[in-house]
Amino acid sequence: MPLNLPDKLPAIELLKEENIFVIDNSRATQQDIRPLRIVILNLMPLKITTETDLIRLLSNTPLQVEIQFMKIKSHTSKNTPIEHMKAFYTDFEEMRNGKYDGMIITGAPVELMDFEEVSYWSEITEIFDWARTHVMSTLYICWAAQAGLYHHYGVPKYTLDKKMFGIFEHRPLQPLHPIFRGFDDVFFVPHSRHTDIRKEDVLKVPELTLLSESDEAGVHLVMARGGREFFVTGHSEYSPMTLDAEYRRDLGKGLPIEMPRNYYVDDNPDYGVRVRWRAHANLLFSNWLNYFVYQETPYNINEIA
Repeated sequence: MPLNLPDKLPAIELLKEENIFVIDNSRATQQDIRPLRIVILNLMPLKITTETDLIRLLSNTPLQVEIQFMKIKSHTSKNTPIEHMKAFYTDFEEMRNGKYDGMIITGAPVELMDFEEVSYWSEITEIFDWARTHVMSTLYICWAAQAGLYHHYGVPKYTLDKKMFGIFEHRPLQPLHPIFRGFDDVFFVPHSRHTDIRKEDVLKVPELTLLSESDEAGVHLVMARGGREFFVTGHSEYSPMTLDAEYRRDLGKGLPIEMPRNYYVDDNPDYGVRVRWRAHANLLFSNWLNYFVYQETPYNINEIA
């Protein structure tokens, strides 16, 4: 089934070029079906890029999914046209009375700040709490994963000596868990972060289940509340050239940056990228949608509690 997206969202035309089936709201309203309602709180600076990356993965299921984008009042995006934000994003205050089958909260470029120093910390923690009673399952990604683990469970973050940057091998710790249906014994995930959470801190919290990890990149996937919350430290949603763009951007600014590990063919940027995380990225998102959203959510969405 197709994705139901806001009319004229830029991602629609981009994904149609990739032969991904999407429809806008005007056409979707003619179909007699109750789509899954997914809200995305997009905190990344390049919002159109992140929208496209996430929608690409959410499209790879037989489920019809209705996407809505949330924004916070206490922060104004500097890298996305204000016209785009007004057209496609809605303030949390206007959405707080709604119920949603699933929610995705993205990373944000504030990881080197203490959580309480982030200008929108008060508003975003209110959203974290709101999601527990208004959303069936919430997927926290990268900085949002660290922020959610800290807010809900007191798990601290630590600054790394150098950026965790590249494609790293991971392994499921519970291979038969539904989130890993179709996964191999090892799988690859992009990481791009300056901070970390530690396994020993996660294991101290009985409400948390560590589901996957990496020898190089550490904790990867943590589950809470029986699948009502997932915390993902990596960026499975990244498109093939995202790390390349970050690397060349930082080089151009003269910032200290090492080449992303395990990313370029023969570790040579001139030879292109070896893509080896996309299949498992699609499995991760489709398994989340199927087993922890679609199969758990009530048909009457207002019964979510």
